[in-house]
Amino acid sequence: MEEVFRFLKACGTYYLATSDGGWPRVRPFGTVDLYDGRLTIQTGRKKEVARQMLADPRVEICAFDGKRWLRLAARAVEVPDLAAQQQMLNAYPELQGLYAAGDGNTMIFALTGATAVFSAFGEPDRTVTF
Repeated sequence: MEEVFRFLKACGTYYLATSDGGWPRVRPFGTVDLYDGRLTIQTGRKKEVARQMLADPRVEICAFDGKRWLRLAARAVEVPDLAAQQQMLNAYPELQGLYAAGDGNTMIFALTGATAVFSAFGEPDRTVTF
């Protein structure tokens, strides 16, 4: 899990796919943290992506660092802890103008039951689970 966290953090931007009525929806994301032994991401409750993850928690993330890429399939489970919200906002101070812990909009999701596949051209895939 720590390796996946470091990879996503180093990439800066990754792409999160959700499902909306059976149709895939993909968008760029940038928040990632470790909280209470889990890999977490953040979004706003008012956003479609939050509604999509609450309705169907199956998600996939894809990231590329210029040489290797990562595909991570998991279930996104809401973490209601205010401490998780504050920790994420401390890690991303640029979001503090848009979000605040306990504001009713800030949402943290833990990625559970995850399978992450690291790939690179000319190299065998490597899979980690957590």
